[in-house]
Amino acid sequence: MQVNMLDAKSQLSRLVKAALAGEEVIIASHGKAQVKLVPCTVVTGLKRPGALAAASPALVPAHVDAGFSEAVDQQVARLFGS
Repeated sequence: MQVNMLDAKSQLSRLVKAALAGEEVIIASHGKAQVKLVPCTVVTGLKRPGALAAASPALVPAHVDAGFSEAVDQQVARLFGS
């Protein structure tokens, strides 16, 4: 559906419901499409502390801590010549 800007202002709730229901809602100005009203997508991913460890068993704390050891610091310093 395409509605003009003035109608969109007075019918915003109805247009949002239509977009959430999957209908394409275009808001136009002087008959020319300006914007499309679309629902926000839900971001999936890490939502709680420790979720990364559950997602990747290889990232156990002992492995992560080993990446910050003195030996690794020295090796990085040698690689960069400092």
